[in-house]
Amino acid sequence: MPSRYREVIDKQVEIFKEGSTVQDRTKIPDTKDIPIENPKHWLKIPDVICLFVDMKGSTKLSASNHDKSTAAAFQLFTRTAVRLFDKFESPYIDIKGDGVMALFNHDESYKAVVAAITFKTFAKFVYTPTIQIKTGLEIKTHIGIDQKTVLVRKIGLKKIDGRTDRQNELWAGKPVNMASKLASLSNGDELMVSDRFFKNMKSDLVLKSCGCPEGIIESLWEKVDLSQDNKFDFNYAFKCKSHWCAEHGEEYCESILKLDS
Repeated sequence: MPSRYREVIDKQVEIFKEGSTVQDRTKIPDTKDIPIENPKHWLKIPDVICLFVDMKGSTKLSASNHDKSTAAAFQLFTRTAVRLFDKFESPYIDIKGDGVMALFNHDESYKAVVAAITFKTFAKFVYTPTIQIKTGLEIKTHIGIDQKTVLVRKIGLKKIDGRTDRQNELWAGKPVNMASKLASLSNGDELMVSDRFFKNMKSDLVLKSCGCPEGIIESLWEKVDLSQDNKFDFNYAFKCKSHWCAEHGEEYCESILKLDS
């Protein structure tokens, strides 16, 4: 191997052998406060909630043959997700391929689930029919939520000539990976959450329906056994097929958001 490339590898191995330092934080920090200068330093944040959404059926879209409609489909999905999650004050949002992840602090469980149901409602009643009319394709959405401790730092090159495009935040830990895997289990119109996140759901505003349209109040969640699936580090997930009710959705949304305060 040429020495100029071997030097890069040797330097990273040297940093690895020196070990890392970890600083505890109680909340997700501002992006500007996530370290990059010290290559060994990380931040540790407990019980971070990750909401992950991506497109189900996006491989049907073709950038080669239908570039304009494909571009529009991706833009409508990702820009709406980013802007909705920003409206719900997610401290950190990032785009992962054709998906979007939004992180919330440990005390923002209801905000995270309301953000998920809001996007789920958009996907069902706006996104899927809009794209189907334009392309003839049925593009649905995957949605998953998990919660656990993470480590974070910026990885990449420091700012050079004002450019930061070669650095990004690395979130090490289970939530992002597990939320993504949970999302992949959903059937295109479902929200899947881990049992460790679901245990935060105490209010009937989240657990039970409003009764519309037939006046029957029922559970909104179905327990899913994952004990035989070694991709997950928990045994159960909970599945929700519900969307915001046309009559009571706004009232429920605002009431649920107050439960975090």
